[in-house]
Amino acid sequence: MRIAVLTDFHAHPRCMGEAEIAAVVARTNALAPDLVVLLGDYGSQSLGPVPFEKIASILGNLTASKGVYAIQGNHDWGDDREARRRGHGPTHAERALRAAGIPFLENTAVRLDCPVPLWLTGLESEETPGVPQMREQFERYRRDTLDRTLRDVPAGEPVILLAHEPDIFASDLDPRVVLTLSGHTHGGQIRILGWSPWIPSRYGLRYAYGHIVERGRDLVVSAGLGSHFVAGRPLRFGAPPEIVVVDLGATVATS
Repeated sequence: MRIAVLTDFHAHPRCMGEAEIAAVVARTNALAPDLVVLLGDYGSQSLGPVPFEKIASILGNLTASKGVYAIQGNHDWGDDREARRRGHGPTHAERALRAAGIPFLENTAVRLDCPVPLWLTGLESEETPGVPQMREQFERYRRDTLDRTLRDVPAGEPVILLAHEPDIFASDLDPRVVLTLSGHTHGGQIRILGWSPWIPSRYGLRYAYGHIVERGRDLVVSAGLGSHFVAGRPLRFGAPPEIVVVDLGATVATS
């Protein structure tokens, strides 16, 4: 199975405009993925962003035999004043993407159409209203939320977890979660010899970017596509935008 991972568009004409998003869609489709996952942060926080409806319309052209699925990012909540005032969704980003025919996985698991059992689940963002921020309560809440999300997954059946923020990987995840896919960090966005001045993670460089293996579990963190503006400019250095491709296959035992 080939999975294409697209995340952190922060769509703005100065760094990830309509033409650039369309080019990403075309290149992703050319990779012939079986599954496409969108990991959040679709709109830009800077003045003059690409409208959510236009972003969703372009992303609606993505094709994959086993589906295209989306989750929310922290900015999809944090920058939606109306949704935060209500204290619940749907956010503007969610409404637009659903209208374009892209399903959301919000603390939900779906069984993929595969010859062997394989599930896909999406976890809500850390910025979702109601998520406690005190560390001990936060970590317990995240684990409990994931446990509820997996309640319909039979014992022993593997799960791919979509989580915008990678920090959930530090928890004692349910053993059914065989792969976690995340974004959020932008790979540091500014990266010099492996060092970044700021990474939005409690664990610093530990989950900043790439393929991380801990305790026999796999995490892939994408650097994403768009950019936060730094001093008024959409600056990236040492962390180029990317489409991440994850190819899953069987492990053949050898004697």
